[in-house]
Amino acid sequence: MTMSEEKNSGSRGKEEESEDESEILEESPCGRWQKRKEQVSQGNVPGIETASLAMDTEEGVEVVWNEVQFSDKKVFKSHEDRMREMFESLMHVDHPNIVKFHKYWLDTRESRARVIFITEYMSSGSLKQFLKKTKKNHKTMNVKAWKRWCTQILSALSYLHSCHPPIVHGNLTCDTIFIQHNGLIKIGSVFPEAIYGNVQHHRDDETNQHYFAPEYGLAEDVCSIDIFAFGICTLEMAVLEIQANGDTVVSKEAITNAAQSLEDPLIKEFTQSCVRMDAKKRPTAHDLLFHRVLFEVHSLKLLAAHCFINYQYQLHDNCLEEKTRTFDPSGVMAEIKHGDRPGVEIKYSNVSPLELDKFLEDVKNGIYPLMNFQRGLTMPRTLSIFQERMETVKTPSPEPQEMETRKVVQMHCNLEFTEEGTRSHLSLLLKMDDKLQRQLNCDVLPTDSSKDLASELVHFAFISEEDCEKLAGFLEDALCKHWAGPPLEESSLA
Repeated sequence: MTMSEEKNSGSRGKEEESEDESEILEESPCGRWQKRKEQVSQGNVPGIETASLAMDTEEGVEVVWNEVQFSDKKVFKSHEDRMREMFESLMHVDHPNIVKFHKYWLDTRESRARVIFITEYMSSGSLKQFLKKTKKNHKTMNVKAWKRWCTQILSALSYLHSCHPPIVHGNLTCDTIFIQHNGLIKIGSVFPEAIYGNVQHHRDDETNQHYFAPEYGLAEDVCSIDIFAFGICTLEMAVLEIQANGDTVVSKEAITNAAQSLEDPLIKEFTQSCVRMDAKKRPTAHDLLFHRVLFEVHSLKLLAAHCFINYQYQLHDNCLEEKTRTFDPSGVMAEIKHGDRPGVEIKYSNVSPLELDKFLEDVKNGIYPLMNFQRGLTMPRTLSIFQERMETVKTPSPEPQEMETRKVVQMHCNLEFTEEGTRSHLSLLLKMDDKLQRQLNCDVLPTDSSKDLASELVHFAFISEEDCEKLAGFLEDALCKHWAGPPLEESSLA
């Protein structure tokens, strides 16, 4: 065989292997999720037998298809209600620093019962892998990066612990924390404890035993066990690796030695406060965000960026680009005056539009949260259980209506009187944060309430609950102008 033939043969083999891995093995009952043969590693999540790559045919993105097998249906039945309750709550979890939980369903058609759930696919790798690469390259951890990671992880934990009832992660390790190429940190999805205990208790895994608090498993899980695990993670992030000296188990002595090696007294005090043996003496995630090592008065630039992102729905797509284009580069943007010395002028030429775009994108993605700014910031809504329970999968049937999670970034509406004159035709165009557009049409009467119209759109999953009040205000303004004056051609928040 010639060299070229060998290359062609090798390339054909790779293509066949790739086609084999992309083969669709199974579909969800609604047909949206398609399981592939290729398996993925998404951190050490105990109890999960297989995690396969899958395709979300609606959004066109890759996701993870997780499966848990229950060989004993009696065991499955004993945990079924609790699993449903927890899974329904998890579908409401929406935080930029938490891996998204998309959907779940139960399958009892075979001799074994199965729980299948779809989660966000993290292709960039775990924090553990990143730390190993950093150490291999003989580099030390950057303190700014360490603080930024801690803030993002605590932002996620504070969100979970502030839910009603509080959600305990229970499996926080450097393997279940993921880092993306832009520096965004995400902690792995939370799963019901019934899954953890299905195959074997995950504390039996000796390699990760040092992440678990002394009280873990002895009583009902509380938020303090997540703080202990977080403390070990922060220590590992600071020293890159806690030396186990060849043992499979990381000893208490190794943890103590790693803590003593920290040079920064504030970082040392921060980590030690998290791993106190007495759970009651550990600080909360919210308290840790105010610790001296992390807390800082945010810059005006960051506060302005968050304000811009929060009200982005009122601006059109190229607003920032068009605005910066009109500025005179030599013009003075701001000036700091000093009585005893010359002032400082900041010109528009000092600000790069590309850097500004990148900064706004990072803020939007959750890399610079404002959780440690004030206590009055929005916390997660109560995680209530749907009144309408999901049916156990027996035959392929449509899944219940999902809630919309995408944000509306732009709204346009057009109102025209109908020929009869007693009602008007409303055309509503909504642009979502993933660039997709949604056009809705209906007839409205003068007695129709804008709040009722917005609530109806939430009910039918056309908009998210968070956008309800915003859309109601927009419609109220448009309808008032329409009924009070001449026909309204078009109104928009842009």
